[in-house]
Amino acid sequence: MDFAIRNLSVLAYAQGFTLWHYKAPATPLTQLKSKGFFDNATDMLAAGDMMMMSARDGGCVAFVAQATGTVALAPLA
Repeated sequence: MDFAIRNLSVLAYAQGFTLWHYKAPATPLTQLKSKGFFDNATDMLAAGDMMMMSARDGGCVAFVAQATGTVALAPLA
């Protein structure tokens, strides 16, 4: 399934940091975590934000490592 803006929600915002949630019950988690999946939201996301994701095969929390041009997520350390 392709990215759908209606599935992206803000859970918390403070001091330039945003905690996001993306729900995609028909999409595998590997697709959500792939580089470029969130490219249509580059105007909303910022490096340093965190993304909670709910997919058909599980969920995870990731760090927005890059949000200009192509959105790249990184695992939490």
